[in-house]
Amino acid sequence: MKVKAECKLTILLSLTLFLGCGVESKVKSIKLAHGLDPSHPVHKAMVYMSQRLEEKSQGRYRLEIYPSGQLGTERECIELLQIGSLGMTKVSSSVLEGFVPAFNVFSLPYLFRNDAHRFAVLEGEIGRRLLLEGERFGVRGLCFFDAGSRSFYTKAKPIIKPDDLRGLKIRTQESPTSLRMIKALGGSATPIAWGELYTALQQGIVDGAENNPPTFHLSHHYEVCQYYCLDEHTSVPDVLLISREVWKRLPREAQEWVQAAANEAAEYQKKLWQEATQTALAEVQKAGVKVLYPDKALFQAKVGEIYTTYQSDPVLGQLIEAIRAVQ
Repeated sequence: MKVKAECKLTILLSLTLFLGCGVESKVKSIKLAHGLDPSHPVHKAMVYMSQRLEEKSQGRYRLEIYPSGQLGTERECIELLQIGSLGMTKVSSSVLEGFVPAFNVFSLPYLFRNDAHRFAVLEGEIGRRLLLEGERFGVRGLCFFDAGSRSFYTKAKPIIKPDDLRGLKIRTQESPTSLRMIKALGGSATPIAWGELYTALQQGIVDGAENNPPTFHLSHHYEVCQYYCLDEHTSVPDVLLISREVWKRLPREAQEWVQAAANEAAEYQKKLWQEATQTALAEVQKAGVKVLYPDKALFQAKVGEIYTTYQSDPVLGQLIEAIRAVQ
């Protein structure tokens, strides 16, 4: 197993940032890795970004996209960005918490009043500041991708109220805030790698998980979990990152092309996400999943203590207040 891991690391580290990076090369290709399926709206947005980058640069730059975790987990891809061995990656904000502490804020339950409030934060000054917060940790955020809202799905029993989570092992991301949320709601938080979750659900290692509708559908987790409770406890955006070292090597003009292409891809992805959400809910119900609409106020009442914990935090306390003040 150790030899296999070392071989994988060697392969990853041997990947050059640009294809044909010699003097005579005409096209420079930035490697972008992520863990999603090619049918996912975020992957489609990345393909669109590559097209727009080629157009803006008149064919001088493009993205070489590696989906489905080909180059490693989200955490591994961030680490490769930090040392400049990978150009770009897409990660969940929850995973980014372990590298850029300010991103803890997005795992707080019921942080946003509604979708309009969420986009006002992500696309406004707070969002721009957070995207650049990672530069001192070796990564630079280019844009946020919409990941909707996360809700619980379970195998054996529906979740109508928080007490229904008692005694259930719920898979969460590697996020301290997510762990606290599950505990506050009465469940037992169990971090498991995304690629291992389907089997974990099948084998009863966990009783359920939580995610947005398109991911619940495309992951085929609905084949195992027959109840989907749309409590929409968190809205954790995806983040498109570029290595700080890679960014610094790009000419200023190329930086502008990359950023503009990312911004356009984010707008394009929002439309794809809305369509994918509607399709996902229709398809899982067609497959026999019971989609439930609980009283969210019951869940909100249980997580207030989490905010109390962060009130005295010099970074998150102020950030929470700033987000709440956005109109």
